[in-house]
Amino acid sequence: MNIAILHYSVPPIVGGVESVVAHHAYLMSAGGHSVRLIAARGQSLSEDIPLVVIPLADSRHARVTEVKDQLDRGEVSKHFEILRDELGEQLQSALIGVDVLIVHNICSLNKNLALTAALYQLHIAGKLPRLILWHHDLAWTTPRYQKELHAGYPWSLLKTAWPEAVQVTISEMRQIELAELMQIDKSQIHVIPNGVDLGKFLKLEEQTLGYIKRLNLLQASPLLLLPVRITSRKNIEFALQILASLRNEFPSAQMIVTGPLGPHNSANLQYFEKLIALREALGLKNAAHFLAELTDEYISDEVISDFYKLADALLLPSFEEGFGIPILEAGFAGLPVFCSDIAPLKKLGGEFAGYFSPNEDPERAAKMLAEHFKQDKVFGLRTSVREQFTWERIYSTKIASILKP
Repeated sequence: MNIAILHYSVPPIVGGVESVVAHHAYLMSAGGHSVRLIAARGQSLSEDIPLVVIPLADSRHARVTEVKDQLDRGEVSKHFEILRDELGEQLQSALIGVDVLIVHNICSLNKNLALTAALYQLHIAGKLPRLILWHHDLAWTTPRYQKELHAGYPWSLLKTAWPEAVQVTISEMRQIELAELMQIDKSQIHVIPNGVDLGKFLKLEEQTLGYIKRLNLLQASPLLLLPVRITSRKNIEFALQILASLRNEFPSAQMIVTGPLGPHNSANLQYFEKLIALREALGLKNAAHFLAELTDEYISDEVISDFYKLADALLLPSFEEGFGIPILEAGFAGLPVFCSDIAPLKKLGGEFAGYFSPNEDPERAAKMLAEHFKQDKVFGLRTSVREQFTWERIYSTKIASILKP
């Protein structure tokens, strides 16, 4: 499908809407669509996402600001009509071959009403492709714009439900405002929120992103981290039993063990096979992950650090430790710690960690974790964002469907 995204400007121009436009363009391109941007200022995002420049689409072009000054006084001059018609011709040229046109904010703000009017004129004449109007801000419901708005055309275009156009707002609040403004049922307006680029925000390594996708880690709630080698003294079987019990209250709980097999004891392979068998017996095949199953290569400190950013808690049930570096790393990462009550770990964790005997009943240890997660508001918000507000999730559950006829 050929998609065009229209706004006054696009990156590297800095702005909230500009950032959203870029994320949408990348997601749609990755989804197999041909995407072009149309704006007055900015740059192509890549060879696959070109920019078609229309200088008069700007909100700051000299002719546009001159007409806006007249419109702010309530004057609809000949200059407005000339500008509108020029923009109409330029838009038609820019949209050749386009199947879907997505317009951000232009049809709800009065920054360039000649552009709004040009779009409306083409739309009513049946000269636009399928039209999606994406509303971030609404001039008619914002007090600071009221002195600039007047009765009748073209200001009325900003509060009119354009026929056959798909209406999108970024929040339920905006959905209610737009429904009241346009006198339509809110069910006619899609709510598609903005999101977070997890990889860029957390500065995750490409290797980490690959593991996240392959193991579906963003659906984990909670995600437990065991950054240890696979050797019997780490008591990993106990961690598996804790996870199984925890999933009785948190069915989406997952765990990741980052380390390879211990290199100095041939018995470690037998231990690993025992762990895999236990994982199967506990029904944890898609919940307990060993990176050792995915790669034989060295996993860098940067990737291990990424898992501290992603995890909701450190779980360290070792029978013995000489020191306990993961507790220090969890402290730097702001990660809750649950570990065995052996002396080195208690010395490091002090009063700030949760402890259990390495021979504890796994249900009791799981209950400790469950109580923490039930009360931890940070965990609750992290889970909500992870499940609902990554750009990939928003695209797959909401954006992709509205692109279809």
